[in-house]
Amino acid sequence: MERRNHTVTKFILLGFTTDPVMQLVLFVVFLGVYSVTLLGNNILITLICNDSRLHTPMYFFIGNLSFLDLWYSSVYTPKILVTCLSEDKSISFEGCVTQFFFSAGLAYSECYLLAAMAYDRYMAIANPLLYAQAMPRILCICLVVFSYIGGFLNAIILTSNTFTLDFCGDNIIDDFFCDVPPLVKLACDVRDSYQCVLYFLLASNVIAPTLLILASYFFIIAAILRICSTEGRLKAFSTCSSHLVSVTLYYGSILYIYSRPSSSYSLERDKMVSTFYTVLFPMLNPMIYSLRNKDVKEALKKLFNLSQASV
Repeated sequence: MERRNHTVTKFILLGFTTDPVMQLVLFVVFLGVYSVTLLGNNILITLICNDSRLHTPMYFFIGNLSFLDLWYSSVYTPKILVTCLSEDKSISFEGCVTQFFFSAGLAYSECYLLAAMAYDRYMAIANPLLYAQAMPRILCICLVVFSYIGGFLNAIILTSNTFTLDFCGDNIIDDFFCDVPPLVKLACDVRDSYQCVLYFLLASNVIAPTLLILASYFFIIAAILRICSTEGRLKAFSTCSSHLVSVTLYYGSILYIYSRPSSSYSLERDKMVSTFYTVLFPMLNPMIYSLRNKDVKEALKKLFNLSQASV
């Protein structure tokens, strides 16, 4: 990748505050959030792998979502923790490129994965008796693999176009990680072609999966309305509620930040929204998919009883 501006060798991440006391408070908060994220997602993956009742397509996707969230959170939080404690707030140019690439790749992959999960929920409700045949293991694996391939191919496009911009003036990033809005603010001139790339990526990685999800839920609602009993309708809808909450929170924050023209970026406001989908969302996902899930609760009790028995 060609780097036009050879004077930029590193960036300075301002983070959230320069107040030493608040930095310490934020360190404790983010360390707690990261610990819960690691614990919650690892437990959910362990339950799905070890309990035969969870060896279904739905839990296969949930397990992969947890794995992705572990990776996603680890792209940001360790650097945030270091920035909170260290006087050196810098990140090398190469480190910024690496963080940016994995940030974009994992974010786009999650968009595709959530769309695949919506299709899975449709198949489970529309064809409950043929669900296992309609969603064979090989199809589930292909959907996950294609999610990662699509996400990281588009991340290559975004990263290569972003880091060939001309950066001028200071090298201070008013954020806690390398992202499009603060990097665009540092650019001398944002070409129209770059804005077109952003809109293309928004359409292919966010808008298109959103339309697939909306289409899936349109058919899900149609299938639910064909169920005669109210109890049956509620039971069918409850299988989608966790995914619906997850999609709303994730896509809502992504669309808020990246669907606007670069000229309207507000770094302080965007910083708070970014914190939600990069740090808090990976922590919330295990709770969203397990708190109201009877199968996961029973698997957790089984695991807890086995742990007590071994002690």
